[in-house]
Amino acid sequence: MNFTAEELESGRKLFAGEWNFVAGAGSLQSLPQMQGVEIAFAGRSNVGKSSLVNALSGRRALARISDTPGRTREINFFAGGSDLVLVDLPGYGYAKAAREKIAAWTGLIEAYLQGRANLARVFVLIDARHGLKEVDTKVLDLLDRVAVSYAIVLTKIDRLTDVELAARVEGTLTAIRRRPAAFSAAFPTSSMSGTGLAELRGAIVRVLAERARLD
Repeated sequence: MNFTAEELESGRKLFAGEWNFVAGAGSLQSLPQMQGVEIAFAGRSNVGKSSLVNALSGRRALARISDTPGRTREINFFAGGSDLVLVDLPGYGYAKAAREKIAAWTGLIEAYLQGRANLARVFVLIDARHGLKEVDTKVLDLLDRVAVSYAIVLTKIDRLTDVELAARVEGTLTAIRRRPAAFSAAFPTSSMSGTGLAELRGAIVRVLAERARLD
C-alpha cells in the first residue's frame, strides 16, 4: 500500500507529540466517555500490541509490556494532542484465569466493538512467524458480524526472511479477501527495528481523513 510523502509526514507529526494513558476499563460501566476518533489494536496475547503502541508513539512505557501472556485484562485508552485515541484491547487466546473471567473479558470486548460509535478501525495484529490461527479467524468473524472495519498488521517481521515475509503477506491477503469488513491490505511491522511504522502511521492518517469526510 502506497502513501504520499504528505501522509507520511502527517503521520510522523500525529505521533510526535505527548501521549498519555487516559483510562483502563475492566467493565462496560467503566468505559470512558466517547470522544475523538478511536483506533483499536487487537491480537493474541504476546503478539506485541503494547510494543506496537509504544513504538508508534515513540514512548517506551506508554503501554505496559508484560512477559506473562494474558496479563492485560482491561481495555486501555491513550490520547495525544489531537482527536486520535489509541485503544489497546486485552489479548485473546491465552489467559491463566477462571473461565467466567475470560468470558467477562470477551463480553466486554464484544460490547465495546458493537457500541463504540467513534471507533473508526481495528488493527488486528498477527505474529508474522505463525500467520492467522483459528482463534484469530474467530475475532475476524466477530468484526465482520458487527460491521467494524479492520485491517491486518503483521508483527515481528524481523524474524522472517524476505521470501518468508512475502509469502506470509500474500497468504494473509488471500485469507481476508472476501471478508466484508476487512480492509484489503496487510501492514508488515517490527517494533524492534521500526520497519513499517511510518506506513502504519500513514494508514491511520488516512483513516482519520476518511472519517472527517464522513462527518
